Amino acid sequence: QVQLVESGGGLVQAGDSLRLSCAASGRTFSNYAMGWFRQAPGKEREFVAAISWNGDRTYYADSMKGRFTISRDNIKNMVYVQMNSLKSEDTAVYYCAARRANSGSYYANEYRYWGQGTQVTVSS
Repeated sequence: QVQLVESGGGLVQAGDSLRLSCAASGRTFSNYAMGWFRQAPGKEREFVAAISWNGDRTYYADSMKGRFTISRDNIKNMVYVQMNSLKSEDTAVYYCAARRANSGSYYANEYRYWGQGTQVTVSS
């Protein structure tokens, strides 16, 4: 079992930055690839970014490339996503997810463990 707790969400203005954090506990964190997903009201959950078990590979949705950066710290059992140049369409609940694999995945159904989410609201 892996427990995930997200933090760092909030209300910001368009063009601002936020860094979301996800604290993991339970099983050996370095055995898991990690991902971030988001879900806006009335929309399906969508992929944001993912990172391999040791951080050597990262994956991004096209709309986040160049604006978002995912990273992890296997000593602290943390995964982060730095979000820059935020837009109103980035408003969503952001979820951290864990997948027992070396590589990340773009698909939500390949992640077994999920956090409760943190709200990000970007005002225009």
